[in-house]
Amino acid sequence: MTGSATLAAMSTGDVNRPAYPNPWVQTAPGALGPPRGPVANPTHRPGLRRALLYGGVVTLFLASLVVLALFLGVSVGAQTALLVALFAALPLLVVVPLFLWLDRLEAEPTRYLLFAFLWGALCAPVGAVVLNTGFHLLLLSAKTENADAWSAVLSAPPVEEGLKGLAVLAILLVRRREFDGVIDGIVYAGLAGAGFAFSENILYLGMAYEEAGSRGLTEVFIVRCLLGPFAHPLFTACIGVGLGLAVSVAPTPLARVGFGLAGYACAILLHAVWNLSASTGTYWGVYLAFQMPVFAAFLIMLLVLRARESGAVRRYLSQYADAGWLTHPEVSMLASLSQRRAARAWAKAQGGAPAARSMRSFQDVASDLALLRARVVRGAAEVAAHEHERALLDALTGHRLALTSPPPRPRLSR
Repeated sequence: MTGSATLAAMSTGDVNRPAYPNPWVQTAPGALGPPRGPVANPTHRPGLRRALLYGGVVTLFLASLVVLALFLGVSVGAQTALLVALFAALPLLVVVPLFLWLDRLEAEPTRYLLFAFLWGALCAPVGAVVLNTGFHLLLLSAKTENADAWSAVLSAPPVEEGLKGLAVLAILLVRRREFDGVIDGIVYAGLAGAGFAFSENILYLGMAYEEAGSRGLTEVFIVRCLLGPFAHPLFTACIGVGLGLAVSVAPTPLARVGFGLAGYACAILLHAVWNLSASTGTYWGVYLAFQMPVFAAFLIMLLVLRARESGAVRRYLSQYADAGWLTHPEVSMLASLSQRRAARAWAKAQGGAPAARSMRSFQDVASDLALLRARVVRGAAEVAAHEHERALLDALTGHRLALTSPPPRPRLSR
């Protein structure tokens, strides 16, 4: 935004404009007035329900951790598991930041991101061990030849993708407002897949180290951690895409179920091809001819989705700017990650940490508002969409007032 455009946007004669130059957040005609919030529940039941929910989740995670630790201790030994865990964690330094980068324009709550990762790292592996082992024992009892290969292709893909996908589905069902579309689905699914890959890599790296020492550890590390760090996240991302389409474009409940099942089927297919190539000795050919193109297409899809989300923020927030809730310079800032960073830096310089928090909240609320409007326009919004929109507009107004009000003057000591 040029300097002349900034001055033109600011020269409105509004007596409520800030005492210091503000190139982004400005008072808009429809944005003034006290925020109107929802009526709070005066009883203790909401807090009790939250405590029970969080307590149940923590208990489940701790129980899964104990079971998983016992399983790894029996399979590869506690000392070996701790050693290879450091190698298994290295891919997370690349995988997790990529999904968080994808989520920057409309950041998801940290607690849900952490839930998705821990579910994938703890609960899903425990369930997979039980179900896959049970299927493998059935094959052995039936005297099936190549039981390991059949189990890897027929059991592991549907079981593991279903268990990882439960994290995404749980967030969708429990906190529908925190799930806006395809990008949210990919982020949650990717973190669940990254957590699962971390725990699975501990097992495979540990087994390789026990059987062949450093040479075996190096070979498996190259294949799983260097060449295939995005395998599990990519598989489960298909479920995230399906559920994201279900909430963002599906007009009927049947269509939502169809999108979700299609994403699950795609995840199973990719996972089965990966396991089949490893079981039949064709890994490198399939990796070069199939897995690499799929991964390249996945990266391109992420870039396209980021660009489309930025365009949606600009397009739908412009409608609110036309109605007076926002100004067009604000819309330009909100649709650009670089301008968002500059706005937060400006807010912190002007008003310290509280102003920076208000600016970040202002940006987050605006993104939610744009994506909600997109779902409303497509006819895929939730039942209480208009009430949610009103609450977001009230929050938007409140954060703007905090940013546009002159900072309080320090009191002189008497």
